[in-house]
Amino acid sequence: MLLVPALAGLAFLVLPLAGLLVRAPWSTLPARLAEPYVLEALRLSLVTATVATAMSLLLGVPLAWLLARVDFPGRRLVRALVTVPLVLPPVVGGVALLLVLGRRGLIGQWLESAFGITLPFTTAGVVVAEAFVAMPFLVISVEGALRAADRRYEEAAATLGASRWTVFRRVTLPMVMPGVVAGAVLCWARALGEFGATITFAGNFPGTTRTMPLAVYLALETEPEAAIVLSLVLLAVSVVILAGLRDRWVSAP
Repeated sequence: MLLVPALAGLAFLVLPLAGLLVRAPWSTLPARLAEPYVLEALRLSLVTATVATAMSLLLGVPLAWLLARVDFPGRRLVRALVTVPLVLPPVVGGVALLLVLGRRGLIGQWLESAFGITLPFTTAGVVVAEAFVAMPFLVISVEGALRAADRRYEEAAATLGASRWTVFRRVTLPMVMPGVVAGAVLCWARALGEFGATITFAGNFPGTTRTMPLAVYLALETEPEAAIVLSLVLLAVSVVILAGLRDRWVSAP
């Protein structure tokens, strides 16, 4: 009885992707991929997604450790707040960033007056927007790995005289490294595909803030075949990410 809805669900998910492959302009694909605006958008997307992932690692791993290992009042509320960007509409996230980091924002006006730093509608703004929506993937993955790790090894290292930093660096981090890597890859993929928060907070300026998703949206209005080519690039990246995480997320137990 479940076979029919299962097949319908499979078709619902696969057919749109198959449509990209069927309608792709394969004969002109190499030439279109070599066009300057495509390479420019791809370069910007790769750079900003990588920097956003590095930022997420720098801030997200300590945050995940705090949620997993420190019992403090309001921890459940903090965990809920960390996961809000997962369900928050990206455009709303972009508006929120503007209200806080914009030129007249709560923090943005201070950054501009004190340090001359302006984030909206800049490449740095793209990084901030991507990190905002992507960091929860890293935090959730690393927190889960920390909760599953055997703490007896950390306790044994501590009894042998290792400092807390040494225990974290030499024992804890290697144990949870698979979770860190998986979270970083998911974070990078999410940052690469970010659209709503980016266009709201950073705009759509060629060479500065126009990433691949924004280029797809713009090309769809004027040149649908170019939009298909750009979509194929993002689809290929998604397939590579999925293949890389196959053993952790996809394979049956």
